Amino acid sequence: MAPLLETKNLKKYFKTRSGMLHAVDGIDLAINKGETLGVVGESGCGKSTLGRVILHLLESTEGTILYDGQDVTHVSPRQLAQLREHMQIIFQDPFSSLNPRMTVSEILVEPLVISGKFTKDQIEKKRKELLDTVGLPKRYANSYPHELDGGRRQRIGIGRALALEPDFIVCDEPVSALDVSIQAQILNLLQDLQEERGLTFMFITHDLSVVKHISHDIMVMYLGQMVEQAASDELFAHTWHPYTKALLSAIPVPNAHRRMQRILLKGEITSPVNPAPGCRFYSRCPYACDACKQPQKIEEIAPGHFISCCMAKKINNLE
Repeated sequence: MAPLLETKNLKKYFKTRSGMLHAVDGIDLAINKGETLGVVGESGCGKSTLGRVILHLLESTEGTILYDGQDVTHVSPRQLAQLREHMQIIFQDPFSSLNPRMTVSEILVEPLVISGKFTKDQIEKKRKELLDTVGLPKRYANSYPHELDGGRRQRIGIGRALALEPDFIVCDEPVSALDVSIQAQILNLLQDLQEERGLTFMFITHDLSVVKHISHDIMVMYLGQMVEQAASDELFAHTWHPYTKALLSAIPVPNAHRRMQRILLKGEITSPVNPAPGCRFYSRCPYACDACKQPQKIEEIAPGHFISCCMAKKINNLE
């Protein structure tokens, strides 16, 4: 199956007083049509920046973005407007991402109005369809965002992202600001929409229990770089990278009689400003050695399972 979206050596650097901040540094990924790539990692590892660079909300510093086989790394304003019809985003905060001066109806159909391709009758029909699609009763059509709870506000955000019927959606931690019961509803809604419409998702989160539930493949990021990537079941069954092992150990277990064996990471986090060429997990890794100070290569340790760690085989007793 040909990937719908690919990135090759994608980078995004920000200039600071101390030097260049490497927010995204050499990311290679591929997402097949109708599937979900989960992107996980600690806060500040570059997950959201990666999603925004792919959507051209931020322009890349280096690398290539391919959408449906076409190079969309550098596009004109006209091409970007066309690309917006195929690529959308659901933001993390369902309150600050909505215009407080617009009603639910106005927010949902704003993309249609901006596109200029739809008649008033078509817009009105679409408004009713979107309300029904995301499970919002018609009585909320003239409400304002502040009058609704977090779950309903996020449904508005999902509806707005669906307005132009895109093929690819970046879900930037869409449930992290919601109660657990509401999280389940939103996740189920996204999965239903994917099944019905064949949508392709890039699901960004810091919660591995959530990403396992919704993703086909998972990519683990640390300080702007990919450290491990595999199919969801494979990653949880055979974890290779020490950072991924630590993340998995932090997942709460709903069993009072089962003792959790947490892996506590020690040491200082490497600065993302002008980082050394070696492994960025070096200062916190319990298995670090001199070889880790050298640039790390991405190795396919098993079919479809990629890892960036020169110590992986030794750690997992394969040497």
